[in-house]
Amino acid sequence: MSRAVYLTHPQVRIDPATPVPDWGLSDIGRARAAIAAAQGWTAGLSRIVASAERKAVETAEILAAPRRLSVEIRPAMHENDRSATGFLPPAEFETVADAFFAAPTRSVRGWERAVDAQARIVAEVDAALADHRAGDVAFVGHGGVGTLLWCALAGELIDRRYDQFAGGGCLFSFDIATRRVQGGWRRIEDAEST
Repeated sequence: MSRAVYLTHPQVRIDPATPVPDWGLSDIGRARAAIAAAQGWTAGLSRIVASAERKAVETAEILAAPRRLSVEIRPAMHENDRSATGFLPPAEFETVADAFFAAPTRSVRGWERAVDAQARIVAEVDAALADHRAGDVAFVGHGGVGTLLWCALAGELIDRRYDQFAGGGCLFSFDIATRRVQGGWRRIEDAEST
């Protein structure tokens, strides 16, 4: 039985002058990604697939290095499109994110609708797994679309109560054959095995 793990990038270096997709990992984020790379759940990895956003690629590269795996980039695995607002201060971002999850069929302040982001991430995961042969797969991405993926795989309505823990660097796993989730989100530090 092969499984997939969806891992969100950990903490980033916030720079309001830089487009959010170009943000890289902070020192804390890099350290947490290194913890993930050393954990037992990574032993069976045969593939690592990542969003094209810099923070996801950096996380995936840290995960791939000990295994000498290449990172497959799938640009459509990006976070929900928030380019209409760009950077928002943390309190304002949380308010808009709450509205994004609460009204999944509406565009909140020009953001991509949650139902569209969910359809996109599910399609990307399915496409990546369509030709998968053996071994485990790690998908490295983002909290928003990761939560939407979890909801789809778990058969739950879109709801922020299923969101990852604050700070990112969380993961969940699912069976590749059945696409059934195997539990909820766990922080990197609590995920020695999945």
